[in-house]
Amino acid sequence: MMPRAACGSRYNPRPMSAALELLAPARNAEIAIEAIKHGADAVYIGGPAFGARHDAGNAVADIERLAAFAHRFHARVFITLNTIFRDDELDDARKLAWQVYEAGADALIVQDMGLLELDLPPIQLHASTQCDIRTPEKATFLADAGFSQMVLARELSLPEIGAIRQRVMPSGIPADGAGDAAKEAPVLEFFIHGALCVAFSGQCYISHAHTGRSANRGECSQACRLPYNLEDAQGRIVAFDKHLLSMKDNDQSANLRALADAGIRSFKIEGRLKDLAYVKNATAHYRQLIDRIIEDAPEYTRAASGRCSFTFTPRPEKTFNRGATDYFVNGRQPDIGAFDTPAFAGEVSGTVTRIGSDWFEVDSAEEFANGDGISYLSRGKKLAGLRINVAKRMAGSQRLFPNEMPEDPEGFKPGTEILRNRDQAFERLLEKDSATRRIDLTVELGETADGFALTLQDEDGIAASALISHEKEAAKNPPRAFAGLAENLGKLGGTDFRATEVKVVLGEAWFLPASTINALRRDAVEQLIAARAAARSRLPRAQAIEPPAPYPERELSYLANVLNSRARDFYRKHGVELIADAYEADTTPGEVSLMITRHCLRYSHSLCPKEAKGWVKGVNAEPMVLVNGKERLTLRFDCKACEMHVMGKMKKGRTLSILPVAH
Repeated sequence: MMPRAACGSRYNPRPMSAALELLAPARNAEIAIEAIKHGADAVYIGGPAFGARHDAGNAVADIERLAAFAHRFHARVFITLNTIFRDDELDDARKLAWQVYEAGADALIVQDMGLLELDLPPIQLHASTQCDIRTPEKATFLADAGFSQMVLARELSLPEIGAIRQRVMPSGIPADGAGDAAKEAPVLEFFIHGALCVAFSGQCYISHAHTGRSANRGECSQACRLPYNLEDAQGRIVAFDKHLLSMKDNDQSANLRALADAGIRSFKIEGRLKDLAYVKNATAHYRQLIDRIIEDAPEYTRAASGRCSFTFTPRPEKTFNRGATDYFVNGRQPDIGAFDTPAFAGEVSGTVTRIGSDWFEVDSAEEFANGDGISYLSRGKKLAGLRINVAKRMAGSQRLFPNEMPEDPEGFKPGTEILRNRDQAFERLLEKDSATRRIDLTVELGETADGFALTLQDEDGIAASALISHEKEAAKNPPRAFAGLAENLGKLGGTDFRATEVKVVLGEAWFLPASTINALRRDAVEQLIAARAAARSRLPRAQAIEPPAPYPERELSYLANVLNSRARDFYRKHGVELIADAYEADTTPGEVSLMITRHCLRYSHSLCPKEAKGWVKGVNAEPMVLVNGKERLTLRFDCKACEMHVMGKMKKGRTLSILPVAH
């Protein structure tokens, strides 16, 4: 007889105040699905338009396919709608918001406050990094305006994060997030890995000033990665031909527990333009670290279902990075810049010992392989690279035959340190299926009056049963029958589940054919999948408080990025009296701050007035100047705020965009 269902659920959703969410990037749906397989609790991805990575758009159908996969694990999908909009783009943005909502997206990541004045779907709103959230006042306002989650500025320290956390918790809620009302507090998000923009996000206009391509509209030309000379006020060269605005990459591996204790609940990996290997490697790395925190600290829980296993050992240093820094989390550090090169140099892997006509030998503990990529710093500390055609193990060393020998006897000689920026064996591992994610189950077979019942209960407490009417025939070999039943019941094959405990609760050992057990198990799994889908509800949109909360400022400069009339309506509703055009409106004349950053070139060159000795005080006088070809950018230093401003104006001859601006 065919099995019949008897669904039930004892699901208690994880309190988001205690859940630690791993948030991974995705250029496309395929990478996003792999991110979830490798442990992401949520992914962020661009829709067809209006994302802050212009070349990372995806069709609505792909969003729908991704959401269906993610929701099997109660993972979530966030859509980046985080550019600033012209008035003539707002209706298209509104339509897109509805399309991705209907496709199953769980949240919109936004920058432009004009969107909040539109008829948006009942979907959560997350404040983008472009919102430049550095203060408790800004964070509190955004929470009051209806944002459920916000990514804090990368430049914040642990005490600054803690101060924001204390402010945004609703009154009467303990700082540890306990209590039923804690779910109303916004989730604080923080970047833990990947490329660092040197500017405060949303506060960089160099690209628009020089090329007409706006970083706030997803088209940054990355002037920060160019080489510059640094001159002092007397024209003396302080640094020559260095990538002075290029930062090392973010790596908060050692700070995750401290960040969680400070109030961070969503741990975000940067990289919507990165390749599949990077996303797999970084996601698996942080999945393991966060799982250890959850195991050690019972106050924290997982944000989604399933446990991951990997066919490789995650090593984030093996995929694209510019070296590692934890930036300002533990206070200002002297070595945060990637001044020598903005490229991926790789990990130190040995030293050149001998050089032949078409080969060189290296002393290294690493095992090189055909296809590996090698880099080294040539004369002038310029990064150069080689691809290894053949790698041979020699007595006491390795002989490498590159595709082309370096023609640089001074920069490539015995004693030169080499780095590996492509590990062919590691890359091959990541090209294959490299992870599985399974939801833990307890499986229990019991008796009914006319047959048997199979009950599955997953790690979230969701339960489902399948029943079957079947005659009860005593097994000839009871011990073997019990063992066979347990073994067959635990065979969950290619499903999303794995049995961690199998219970056979029978009055005696009954004979059940394998085909009957298989049918019962398949039906129970189908019922559990249905029960999980029914238990997963969309998180509600946070409601803005009434009357509207006052914005912390009464006047807004071009730095507020107000480009459309609905954004003006929003700020006026919140008490702002004077609102300047966004820089992208091309109405801001003269020299202004084109970049505001916590990175300070005086500090990084030991010229900070707060720390400098008397003999260098003549060198650090303002202004300093960055020079790239004919381009000169003046540096101003706000020592009270501990910030550097890169000054400039619209470049002559650039093609200005014609944007309608409502006054």
